[in-house]
Amino acid sequence: ILVVDRSLEATSGKIVIAIVNGELTVKRLERNQTSCKLVAANPDYSPVVITEDTDFSIWGVVTSVIHQF
Repeated sequence: ILVVDRSLEATSGKIVIAIVNGELTVKRLERNQTSCKLVAANPDYSPVVITEDTDFSIWGVVTSVIHQF
């Protein structure tokens, strides 16, 4: 279970819920002046590079994770 704050600004280094080409994903946002990409915690997955042609929006910023056992 993720706790998400939709009012926070999605800055570089934050874990976000993003909509990429119509699909939700949870990844770390890495943004600088020349590029933007979403990076998975699992190194087996390639980063998702966001371009001008990508249908992309940030839904919210993850603030907490609740683990159930």
